Amino acid sequence: MRLGLQLSLAGPDFAIDMDLIHEAETLGYDSVWTGEAYGSDCVTPIAWILAKTSRIKAGTAIMQMPGRTPAIAAMTAITLQSLSGGRFIMGIGPSGPQVIEGWHGVPYGKPLTRTKEYISIVRNILAREGPLVFKGEHYELPYTGPDATGLGKPLRSIIKGDPALKIYTAAISPNGVRTSAEVADGVFPFFTDPENFEVYSGPIEEGFTKAGNGKSLKDFEILPLVQVTLGDDLEACRLPTKQFLALYGGGMGARSKNFYNDHIKRLGYEEAAVKIQELYLSGQKGAAIGSVPDELVDKVALVGSRDRIRDRLGAWKDAAAKRHVGTMVVPVTDRETLRFLAEELL
Repeated sequence: MRLGLQLSLAGPDFAIDMDLIHEAETLGYDSVWTGEAYGSDCVTPIAWILAKTSRIKAGTAIMQMPGRTPAIAAMTAITLQSLSGGRFIMGIGPSGPQVIEGWHGVPYGKPLTRTKEYISIVRNILAREGPLVFKGEHYELPYTGPDATGLGKPLRSIIKGDPALKIYTAAISPNGVRTSAEVADGVFPFFTDPENFEVYSGPIEEGFTKAGNGKSLKDFEILPLVQVTLGDDLEACRLPTKQFLALYGGGMGARSKNFYNDHIKRLGYEEAAVKIQELYLSGQKGAAIGSVPDELVDKVALVGSRDRIRDRLGAWKDAAAKRHVGTMVVPVTDRETLRFLAEELL
């Protein structure tokens, strides 16, 4: 199993702990990841990190697709791949309607259709086999709509891209995971229980079948985000993950459309998911956090003493041996935990 380091988006000021990243690189971490919501973007930090490192890969987890055209995403990839010696990984996702329509001011559209079109366009640009022509539901190149000038023409990238560039998608719904398995090289599935791969296995196999090219887990990487809190006070260690689960399961989305809440239900905690959302949306955030089951935290996160985490890592190692996990992405900010995970997994 590989280890990836996820950088935090928290706080009013953005900063990058390059000392932590350099240590991760020295310890053998495979990758470092940045995301974006409605503050810092995810591409600028990646450029900064790639310029200051020499071996570790760096990727976007994730670029918000509706916030940038596929051509801009492809141009970004070509540039970062060229400058870094091929260490850039493209991670994309639809984000959610509250952010896309509230922050970017564009229609959320059909996320699965957009994902397929987006990846197809990016791959066409990277392949550079001819001028770019595409007609889909979300994208048309050249654009010929009623407000077009009529001057648009098919173009081909001036510089060469790398058709082998890995493209991952963020997905947790069955349809999203199925789409990722069909058209992408990997998926960020967010909360994951390493002993409950059935949540993903059906959609993944359906996606492979639809791809129709013999695709399998050998060609597809699963990169779960795993909260890690090391310490002797178990309840205190569980708290950050409970806060995280309550925020996403309760408040990241509307009552009628919360992908994370739906995912908690699929993990086997339907009653808890309903309660978390009800409490969170009624303003009882503390109660929502308190209603997150200890068992759920212990399933999807690594919390507690070194011995306790070491014992739980056995399930993750077993999952990695079955290719149910490729890279464990950890949002670690302290060096003790960074080193501990490297000692146990690398």
